[in-house]
Amino acid sequence: MDHSIYDKRKYPIVGVREGYGEWVRTYEQTVQDEMDLRLLDRLQMVDWSAPHGVLDLACGTGRIGEWLRSLCTTAIDGVDITPEMLEVARRKGFYRTLRLADVRSTGLPAETYDLCIQSLADEHLPDLRPLYREVARVTKRGGAFVIAGFHPQFLMAGTPTHFNRASGEPVTIRSYVHLLSDHVKAAHAFGWSLLEMEEGLIDEAWLRQKPKWEGYFGLPISFAMVWHQKEA
Repeated sequence: MDHSIYDKRKYPIVGVREGYGEWVRTYEQTVQDEMDLRLLDRLQMVDWSAPHGVLDLACGTGRIGEWLRSLCTTAIDGVDITPEMLEVARRKGFYRTLRLADVRSTGLPAETYDLCIQSLADEHLPDLRPLYREVARVTKRGGAFVIAGFHPQFLMAGTPTHFNRASGEPVTIRSYVHLLSDHVKAAHAFGWSLLEMEEGLIDEAWLRQKPKWEGYFGLPISFAMVWHQKEA
């Protein structure tokens, strides 16, 4: 579902590549670790130190790559559609390779990675099935896919992915609402089984970062899922 039917802010809407290309200058100061890293830390079914190869889908500025490097020494590859974001990630030096590519069609070899991960990007895809299909293709049998994202309930409460341009003008990056059941249907279609799920609420820790969000207290804002591919 296009998020515009829920949008209460009515900011101008820009495309994903354009939006993140502009947001890159303040992205890491804007996105809070409570959104995704706190949930990833809670997951019990992933041994982050075990994989021999990791793919970071929609890697952006390399936040997830940096977090992964603190937990393991394995090779990490990244893909993203925004050159400006990739340049920031490249300067950090946490990735073996970085590729300008769409997460739905990476161009990477099949059955390459033990673990794939994507954070805060699924809301920009009009359809989840191509994502789960591509990740199933590049993941080794017996491997895992961890996805963290904006909770659909928070998007439906009217707050889209947005940022302020250098001029100060707030804009929305085109977003779509995917119910959690949409993830399940898309994942099952390509052989994934759900191992674990976490959901994050707007709580006191959030309000210390964003006091203006007091009106959202108690609402779910993000989720994390761990999917598993059966052995061949």
